[in-house]
Amino acid sequence: MMISSVRRFRDIERTPEYLQPEKCVPPPSRASLGTMWFIRDGCGIACAVVTWMLVFYADFVVLLVMLVPSRDYVYSVINGTLFNTLAFLALASHFRAMLTDPGAVPKGNATKEFIESLQLKPGQVVYKCPKCCSIKPDRAHHCSVCKRCIRKMDHHCPWVNNCVGENNQKYFVLFTMYIALISLHALIMVGFHFLYCFEEDWTKCSSFSPPTTVILLILLCFEALLFLIFTSVMFGTQVHSICTDETGIERLKKQKPTWVRIRGWEGMKAAFGGTPSLSWLNPFSNMDCRSPPPTPAAPAAAIMTQEEIEQFLAQEVSIQVPHE
Repeated sequence: MMISSVRRFRDIERTPEYLQPEKCVPPPSRASLGTMWFIRDGCGIACAVVTWMLVFYADFVVLLVMLVPSRDYVYSVINGTLFNTLAFLALASHFRAMLTDPGAVPKGNATKEFIESLQLKPGQVVYKCPKCCSIKPDRAHHCSVCKRCIRKMDHHCPWVNNCVGENNQKYFVLFTMYIALISLHALIMVGFHFLYCFEEDWTKCSSFSPPTTVILLILLCFEALLFLIFTSVMFGTQVHSICTDETGIERLKKQKPTWVRIRGWEGMKAAFGGTPSLSWLNPFSNMDCRSPPPTPAAPAAAIMTQEEIEQFLAQEVSIQVPHE
């Protein structure tokens, strides 16, 4: 339970009546469950399309500018296979991160029936999100883009057009890792290709004209360097968040943990599923693009009696409803 000065917060919830279940829209019926998760955000969709186009551009330059004209058949086959495999895994991870429900709390579940099913004790206080009219579990935060409360929300990433949360963090980590790997691989191949072209005739080291070849390679080098730095940083921060069991939002807010932390290797097992195996690196493991059936949200607050509430009000402090 979080306590703060009454002057700092406008939404003071004094009794269980603040839930106002009659104003909430009932949650979707079970017939509508199982639909594919997709965020209809113009900026996010544009960023996702740009991501795929940049990967295809890199693949185009690697294959048609550097590998196909190469006289070393073994070099071309090995590097072409490796690059395309990593690129395929990167796009598959992006696809999973974008279309997997990140852990959305059932919308509009603050209904009279659901509240009665929680069997709240007299004086017990639970959090309700005023934006999506949901009973808010612990560590859940409201995303203004997804318009839902997301369990263990780390951040909303426009590049995957989705929030990074409890259910899709693994795929986001794999996406950043594979993009970093293909960026590093592309930089290495560009370096070798420049050396090869300087030693040989530029007209023989590429099927394109020398000026076009140079421009394509410079653009690929810039793209690969930029994404290598960006995705490496994101990969590191995500692994750190998993190992410390602290989301990006919780770290920014300097939120004191009220939960039992799962640190280090155990945190990695929880995020990636089970003991270390090749499935950790497989974006197709547990392949299911449909939203999982919602589980009842547990109350995220402590039990308080009416006397304790009155005592807090008398001391000009209030029970804080978190704002995102």
